[in-house]
Amino acid sequence: QVQLVESGGGLVQPGGSLRLSCAASARSMFSVTAMGWYRQAPGKQRELVATIANDGTTYGDSVKGRFTISRDNVMAYLQMNSLKPEDTAVYYCNARGSDYGLGVRYDSWGQGTQVTVSS
Repeated sequence: QVQLVESGGGLVQPGGSLRLSCAASARSMFSVTAMGWYRQAPGKQRELVATIANDGTTYGDSVKGRFTISRDNVMAYLQMNSLKPEDTAVYYCNARGSDYGLGVRYDSWGQGTQVTVSS
């Protein structure tokens, strides 16, 4: 089973920057078709932040121009600039692909990392 571990969250002042990282791993060989970041604020539904796949990237409207997603093999990154208090949320990494050991497609989520934007 493909597991994801996020890192890089924390407390930052409005206007500041943070970089989130996500590492995918498994005991067997696997491929990654797409990776993405989603977030969930208290009392709100989980929403798309950004995704990256072979055919390109997508961004949620609220983060366009401020956040940048990138990927390096089994790692995904989210560079967050010009952070606002409304960006405060738990950020979750997602990855989809094929687990060759189990012979199945997977759709995995990380445990989440807290991002708090406050002065």
